[in-house]
Amino acid sequence: MNKVIFLVIFYLFCTNAAIAQTTIGLPTVRNFKSTDYKAATQIYDVKQDKGGILYFANNDGLLTFDGSYWKVYPMPNHTSVKSLAIDATGKIYVGGQDEVGYFYPNQYGVLKFHSIKQLLPVNARQFADIWDIVIDGDQVFFRTIEAVFQYKNNHITVFDAIDGWRFLTKVNQTIVAYDNKMGLLVFEQNHWVSKFGKMPLAGMRVTGITNFSGDTLLVSTQKNGLYLLHNQTLTKHNTPIDGLLATDLLNCIQKIDSDRYALGTAVNGVLIIDSKGNLIQKFSNAEGLQNSNVYHILSDHDKNLWLALENGISFVNYNTSIKSIYPVKGNQTISTAISIFNKKLYVGTSNGLYNIPLDVSKNDLSYCKGTFTEVNNTKGQVWNLTELNHHLLMGHQDGAFIINDNKAVPLMTWEGVWTFKPLLNSSDIIAGTYTGLEFIKGSADGSFTDGGKPDGIYESLDNIAIDNHGNIWASHPFRGVFKIQLSADKSKVLHYTKYTQANGLPSAQNNLVYFINNMVLATTEKGIYEYDAKSDKFIRSAFFDPIFKTSPVEYFTPDSKGNIWFVNNRHVGVIDFSKKTNYKPYEVMYFPELTDQTVKGSEFIYPYNDENIFIGSNDGVFHLNYSQYTQSSTPLKVVLSTVKAIAEKDSLIFGGYFFNDSYSGVDQSLKQVISLPNRWNSFHFEYSSSLYAQKSNIEFSYKLKGFDKSWSAWSTKTEKDYTNLPYGMYTFSVVARNNLGTASQPVNYTFIVMPAWYQTAWAYLFYLLVLLVLIRLFILWQRKRFAAHQRKHEEEQARLSYLHSLELDRNEKEIISLQKQNLEAELQFKNKELATMTMNLVERGGILLSIKEALLKLIKKTNIPDAEHEFRGIFRTLNEIEKNVDDWTHFSIYFDQVHNNFLSNIKAKFPELSSTDLKLCAYLRLNLSSKEIAQLMNISLKGVEISRYRIRKKLNLLPEINLYDFLIERAKNPL
Repeated sequence: MNKVIFLVIFYLFCTNAAIAQTTIGLPTVRNFKSTDYKAATQIYDVKQDKGGILYFANNDGLLTFDGSYWKVYPMPNHTSVKSLAIDATGKIYVGGQDEVGYFYPNQYGVLKFHSIKQLLPVNARQFADIWDIVIDGDQVFFRTIEAVFQYKNNHITVFDAIDGWRFLTKVNQTIVAYDNKMGLLVFEQNHWVSKFGKMPLAGMRVTGITNFSGDTLLVSTQKNGLYLLHNQTLTKHNTPIDGLLATDLLNCIQKIDSDRYALGTAVNGVLIIDSKGNLIQKFSNAEGLQNSNVYHILSDHDKNLWLALENGISFVNYNTSIKSIYPVKGNQTISTAISIFNKKLYVGTSNGLYNIPLDVSKNDLSYCKGTFTEVNNTKGQVWNLTELNHHLLMGHQDGAFIINDNKAVPLMTWEGVWTFKPLLNSSDIIAGTYTGLEFIKGSADGSFTDGGKPDGIYESLDNIAIDNHGNIWASHPFRGVFKIQLSADKSKVLHYTKYTQANGLPSAQNNLVYFINNMVLATTEKGIYEYDAKSDKFIRSAFFDPIFKTSPVEYFTPDSKGNIWFVNNRHVGVIDFSKKTNYKPYEVMYFPELTDQTVKGSEFIYPYNDENIFIGSNDGVFHLNYSQYTQSSTPLKVVLSTVKAIAEKDSLIFGGYFFNDSYSGVDQSLKQVISLPNRWNSFHFEYSSSLYAQKSNIEFSYKLKGFDKSWSAWSTKTEKDYTNLPYGMYTFSVVARNNLGTASQPVNYTFIVMPAWYQTAWAYLFYLLVLLVLIRLFILWQRKRFAAHQRKHEEEQARLSYLHSLELDRNEKEIISLQKQNLEAELQFKNKELATMTMNLVERGGILLSIKEALLKLIKKTNIPDAEHEFRGIFRTLNEIEKNVDDWTHFSIYFDQVHNNFLSNIKAKFPELSSTDLKLCAYLRLNLSSKEIAQLMNISLKGVEISRYRIRKKLNLLPEINLYDFLIERAKNPL
């Protein structure tokens, strides 16, 4: 009895040991809870369409996921969905209690349910859950416990179960079902037939059938493990995991690669096995699944796994280049040092050193199997692992140790050691410690001994580099960078120089020093600085400055090919000199999956080779297969999942699906180009990428043709809003790209914003008519206004003309007045001259008269005989002078000029007037007195009166008419 118990225990131990030997590298597991997708917890089935969108069977209906957004489509009777299938046209077949049909997008790209229940016979329209849906060409099979429905050519045929349909699937183009009593059946020529004869399946429940090899199938059962079906013969497939399956329920099986099978269990999550049944990997609660009861497994387009769980959904990034390695499972440990030595992987953590044997025949070491074990005597913080002189040295909080197989041998234990560096051209080593440097002497046999502490510097030096001149460069986290020169025996420090802000560094804090490519480099909070020996200062590195600019660089290390791995502002990346571009002799690549995953202040990267890059993290170690990462050829797709028009309330105008007549397409058809009223002129777009494994790597760029002039900047944002768009036709385009520079094809969605009623053609025609009427009215108004203006102008012109004429009259009168004044002045002047002349004549006559009187008196006094005869000549001369005609002639001419031809006119009017009369008239016109006239005419006053009388008579003047007045009046009016 005891022997039997011992054998059972030994068997279970061996089985568990075999089961424990899984790959050390675990892909990332991402869990989605019901609070994430806003639906019921249980997920029964999962499928993926051609566009990459995922569909889940849920108690609340059909659940979809495009990488960023979840949507729930309930059944009409709100029953749960237990299974689903997608045909080539994009129809999503689902079934629930008393309901069966398919979802298909309407003209707005929104999934709508189309029931086919009415095609069932009346007596078959009440049924329980539909557990399996299988599509075979143009026919669809739905399985309930009681019946299988065949939907073909818009007709449903019902196949009742003999003892209960328990399973339905399609394998190798054959529809296979399992009945409790009849066993495995094949659907041929519209009948279910048995071709497998009697099989050892009584009491067993088949949960899956998949291809195995050749014409052999692998059959999974719920409680009895795995079987092989070959030539109608079913045999047990004994595997190393049988012991595990014996205590579990096997819910489903899925072939995920040529020699890989995923088994979904009720307790142990997902088991990945090979064809021999060896456990390759296990995903359960311990490996990150939120629930270990797996109902269904989907290997998506990118060969990653989606798990339908009893409680939620889990995504396993199975086909990944980045995996996690946990030295201590179930206990989060910070990893700060990594090394591969003597075919073992060593991981230094915050709680000791762990190792695991490696199968070095594998290129990707994350696929190695085994279990980590703790190296003895290493409890505590491990700071460094360095291979020197064929020994593995460990820097530890307790000192320096040599790792000998699975034990740490103390080398120096009186203070903590940060790091090790070999001295130039020597087997000796210098170590950076908590209080300065430690000299470790190497011997010819490769062994090491503690050489003591060089005196002269007492700083905590956690980072060391040695240049070509043997100078030791070290850094303190808060006090700058040191250049140290040791004595020949390494017993003391001869000289050291400290470099801070005064020596070119941006700060004395957070600097690390490296010697790479014959350059002393300092990584700082403001980029990379390079030591300049001529100035003995640090200057910005001309080579690295375009890469890092002024961002902080926390770690820097070269690999065996000369590429430089770094941590820059918490982002892990590499400067790859093997990938040259047109503009640079290198390519800089970042790994968004590792952002913020390194240990702050203790960043570490161990680039063993291109297939094995190890990065220390806050929980274990990340393993990066850089070669696989850069060769990834997964096509990148972008999905436009939602378009909403926004007005008083949101309206869904596109639900994420394009279609062309009878099948779901990838491009928008003309039928889906929607025209919206003008009030719906604001829009909300949601988009995503169906490359689920690279969600953190994806950036998007968009453009609204008809509005945007150029593409937007790349961003991780998955939505965009446009507001108050003017009317017109628009096309929203969005593309995606990953961190490798691979870009997707754009997805385009065209829509039309209709003009408002006041912007339509009829409105513009009305505006035109109104405009024409207004123009006509304007013209008429202008004409009327012009006529009024013209009238006003004419009136104004008349007024102005009148004023002008008045002005002319006034001016003319002024001119006439001036002329009159001039004439009067001239007349006055000439009258004065005429008066002067007349006075001269009068005076001359007086003088002559006086002379004559004087001569007569003289003659009388002298009494000279013949005196009168003697003076007769003189008197004659005087008389001639008095009667001088020339004087009169000149006078008359001058008088006529002054008095407007008075004499000529009066002579013409009254020709009977003699010259004497005319003289008298002239003198009277000059208003001379009778005495003055008598003197001028050399007559007496009586003679003047007689002459006046004679003239009146000749002029026929009445007695009452004054002669002078008549002459004056005649002068004014000569005619």
